[in-house]
Amino acid sequence: MQAVIVSSCLLGTPVRYDGGGTACGHPIVARWLIEGRVVAVCPEVAGGLPTPRPPAEIEAAKGGHAVLLRGARVVDATGHDVTPAFVRGAQHALAVARSAGARIAVLKEGSPSCGSGYTFDGSFSGGRAPLAGVTAAALLNAGIRVFSEAQLEEAAAYLERLEAESGA
Repeated sequence: MQAVIVSSCLLGTPVRYDGGGTACGHPIVARWLIEGRVVAVCPEVAGGLPTPRPPAEIEAAKGGHAVLLRGARVVDATGHDVTPAFVRGAQHALAVARSAGARIAVLKEGSPSCGSGYTFDGSFSGGRAPLAGVTAAALLNAGIRVFSEAQLEEAAAYLERLEAESGA
C-alpha cells in the first residue's frame, strides 16, 4: 500500500503558526486514515519552530526552490531569518517520505513550507507568488508528486495509478 505524506495541520493537529490546525475533513483523507496510509508531517515544527510563532514568508516572491539553492531567505513578520528551520524541516519531511516509500504528498496550500501552487510573496500584505514552498520544492525535486488540499480528487486518482502500476 502506497503511503501518503499529509501536512499535520490538515489533520487538525494544532501546529500552524497561529497555534491552530486546519482539518480539511475531506472523505478522501478520512479513507486514507482508515487505510493506514497517512504519514503526518509538519516541517516547520520538525525544523525547530515553536507553536505558535510569527508568520513567515519567502522573501521577494522567490519560492522554495530558491531557498533550497540559498538564493532566498524565509523571514518571519518580526524580521527574523528562519531559513535554517525551514530547510531542516524540508530535509526532515523528505527523509520521512523516503523512509515511508511515499511518492505522493498532500500539503497545506499557501504555506511557506508546504504551498504547492502558491506561497505568499514576502511582503506580508497578502500578495501571492505562484511558487512552491520549501518542503514542497524539496519533495518535488526528489520526484514526489505534491498536491494541495484543494486537489484531493486529483491526488486520489494519481494514487490509484501508482498502485495500479505497482500491482498493489
